[in-house]
Amino acid sequence: MKKIPLAEKLRPQTFGDIVGQDHILGENGIITRSIQTGTPLSIILWGPPGCGKTSLARLYAQAFDMRFISLSAIFSGVADLKKIFKEAQEQTLFQRGTLLFVDEIHRFNKSQQDAFLPYVENGTITLIGATAENPSFYLNAALLSRLRVLPLYPLDPFSLEMLLKRYESKCGSLELSEDSRALVIQLAQGDGRYLYNLIENIESVPEKPIDKEKLEQLLQKRTALFDKGGDQHYNLISALHKSVRGSDPDAAIYWFSRLLEGGEEPLFLARRLIRMASEDIGLADPHALILAIAAKDAYQMLGSPEGELALAEVVIYLALAPKSNALYVGLNEAREHAAKTTHFTPPTIILNAPTPLMKKMGYGKGYLYDHDVDDAFSGQNYFPDEMKRTTFYTPVERGFERELKKRADYFNKLRNKKSS
Repeated sequence: MKKIPLAEKLRPQTFGDIVGQDHILGENGIITRSIQTGTPLSIILWGPPGCGKTSLARLYAQAFDMRFISLSAIFSGVADLKKIFKEAQEQTLFQRGTLLFVDEIHRFNKSQQDAFLPYVENGTITLIGATAENPSFYLNAALLSRLRVLPLYPLDPFSLEMLLKRYESKCGSLELSEDSRALVIQLAQGDGRYLYNLIENIESVPEKPIDKEKLEQLLQKRTALFDKGGDQHYNLISALHKSVRGSDPDAAIYWFSRLLEGGEEPLFLARRLIRMASEDIGLADPHALILAIAAKDAYQMLGSPEGELALAEVVIYLALAPKSNALYVGLNEAREHAAKTTHFTPPTIILNAPTPLMKKMGYGKGYLYDHDVDDAFSGQNYFPDEMKRTTFYTPVERGFERELKKRADYFNKLRNKKSS
């Protein structure tokens, strides 16, 4: 017997079951008004996966007692559309309308999109297209002019929690700790369907309750360890790296020599030196990375043994360079935040608006061109609206980063002054 996915089992049965889209389903939302006035609209639902596009289309058809036909633009062509249009024309004789739901509508090329025009125009079909791509770039102007574009948004944590509770009310408790529950919602990243997929994985675990550590083992991919050269290989590389980080040029050149004597590939060492220049020195000495790359190029030109001298030169330079891992730490923290907030969009004020639709939606409205304001600094917010301003890069008081710290402090003071 074919197993029905959980997301299909728990598909919303009423508009009240759809979470997170109150801007179109609330009291004054366009979908609500359309149903109240008895006027079906042809629309484009533009939003990320798992935000309710298909469910919304199904319920919209039910609200108007329309025949619901669903197809995917990935697997369909003009011949399929012609067949649907013919059937829809026959249905109009019985006074029953047809709602055609086209998933991934952006996959149709511009000429295929033209096939919809006369049938949307004369009311033979009510068209609802779903896409995760910007309609301005993928749908032709003629079709866009006949449709309403309704943006849908990723589900916020509150909405995802509602879906979790809905599951538990119908299927029983998942027996998750508070931390585990928060992790599930975080991993869903605003996608209701993915949340249900995670729940299906959790359902398969016999041992309950499930703490955060056990849940991480279950849901996160684990990369298998692979040691191609044995422990000694990595022990010596680690010794070289830590000697450079510890500003000990004598120990660093010793371990570098041990690696060469052991038959290590010099270009592998060159790559590691480039990594050290970024990870342990960074902007405390911007020349470190330049010299490390130059040494790699020199070795490729000269080969062994002459090229090894260029690598040794960089080993000494890196060991004696001022140290800072501010860049390394900042990148890691930024990526950690980014991984949790991939569904956040840039603030509307800094979005470009190359199309009339995007201008109508307020893209770029109020943006200040920094070169046109005092100090060439507007102090505008460039973080997502849902995210507080966060400091990721904190320069140290060593090397060139002393200068960068002065610059960062200068702009922070200007920013605070302008915001106040």
